[in-house]
Amino acid sequence: MVVTSQVLRGLPRAKVLAPCLLSSQHQLPHYGPSSRKSPWRHALGSRSYQTSSMQRSYILTPPQVNSILKANEYSFKIPEFDGKNVSAVTGFESNQLPANAPIEDRRSAATCLQTRGMLLGVFDGHAGCACAQVKTPLSERERLFYYIAVSLLSHDTLCELEAAVDAGRALSPILQWHKHPNDYFSREAQTLYFNSLRTYWQELIDLTSPGEVPDTREALLNAFKRLDNDMSLEAQVGDPNAFLHYWVLRVAFSGATACVAHIDGPDLYIANSGDARAVLGVQEEDGTYSAHNDHNAQNESEVARIRGEHPPSEKKTVIRQDRLLGLLMPFRAFGDVKFKWSIELQKRVLESGPDQLHENEHTKFIPPNYHTPPYLTAEPEITYHRLRPQDRFLVIGSDGLWETLHRQEVVRIVGEYLTGVHQRQPLKVGGYKVTLGQMQGLLEERKARMSSAFEDQNSATHLMRHAVGNNEFGTVDHERLSKMLSLPEELARMYRDDITIIISQFNPHVIGAE
Repeated sequence: MVVTSQVLRGLPRAKVLAPCLLSSQHQLPHYGPSSRKSPWRHALGSRSYQTSSMQRSYILTPPQVNSILKANEYSFKIPEFDGKNVSAVTGFESNQLPANAPIEDRRSAATCLQTRGMLLGVFDGHAGCACAQVKTPLSERERLFYYIAVSLLSHDTLCELEAAVDAGRALSPILQWHKHPNDYFSREAQTLYFNSLRTYWQELIDLTSPGEVPDTREALLNAFKRLDNDMSLEAQVGDPNAFLHYWVLRVAFSGATACVAHIDGPDLYIANSGDARAVLGVQEEDGTYSAHNDHNAQNESEVARIRGEHPPSEKKTVIRQDRLLGLLMPFRAFGDVKFKWSIELQKRVLESGPDQLHENEHTKFIPPNYHTPPYLTAEPEITYHRLRPQDRFLVIGSDGLWETLHRQEVVRIVGEYLTGVHQRQPLKVGGYKVTLGQMQGLLEERKARMSSAFEDQNSATHLMRHAVGNNEFGTVDHERLSKMLSLPEELARMYRDDITIIISQFNPHVIGAE
């Protein structure tokens, strides 16, 4: 049986890599979107099989590598009842590896307590150093899950929620979070965020009828759009507290993409806004997969959508160098009001804002050819798939993963790990000149790796090891992995992006029964 992939969302955005000024002994592979055809990789092709003592001096030991790779790993197993797992999801495993300092990716996982279903999400912040320094761009990740959970509540449950708040009673929790101790949760504007969420569910009460149960697709769509609208409104209104006023403005001017899965029994929904991706691992014979739309310049329908929303006079400027207005790679994202508000509104809000914002060049900068905003939307593209017994796992990853591994490689690596069966692929050396002795060394190296291929106890960690350490022959190279993990913070971002991975496993017996 061959594990194949079914792509549900996204494509990584291109990264601008700064030139490297390392000496030849420190040269590292270029891990970008075009790495498989990179002339840099060919330059490294005449690989040396002997390592000098100077090079060995900074090679991390395997325990040191493992310590770095496993620092942020997390796993969760769905509890069993009477010795049986009655959920379509048996559990999930996740991990994160930073390149930025601090990391701009976030992950979230939660069980909906008032309804059925599990939420899994990967978020990727952007806006350069400014947003990384204050951790603001990802404050929407836990908010989004609450907006989704509220959107999924029936009319009657929403009324009960509102009645409890009116009476001052404790609210029944609507989400059970599953998080690593290092995962960052925003608490700075908790009261403000709760008031916005309450206003949202009050409006849902007015728009629905007793006994009415929401449609999942509509719930996801409304949650994404409403949260982005609330983030914008909070920034425009401001807050008497100077710190909170600054906070909401920084959140709005920063940006973040999101890829969220909602799994309820056999029903799988993927809501994606940006450049993350979710891939479904399918165990079947024919080796096929179906690709869905991507939110970047490589997707003709997405390009047509954006150009169709603006006058013909902007046809050549709205997308330049495969970026929105020549600047932003993802065509959908939360925040980034710089691509949504009018110039007049931006100036008015900034003029009345805290002094800290006046000193920030990013917030004051107006994109070129900015005539008919909004240019950007957070509206997600939603994909539905009814799970089948042969659907074994789902991989959600930020673009840092997909820039280093093709989706078929990802599914093969995870499938082999979960099944314990390693499918040996023909050894490929590309256009490199390899002697028989070197070929023998490669084969022996691969044989040795087979015995330790499953040393990781976490599938996301195992996949991350391959994403960072794979060499040109498709195997994990410890020396390469060590070099990538030992790069100083100021250089790490030149060679790779933050990587965040969530892998959920499905229960074929439960899915088949349903």
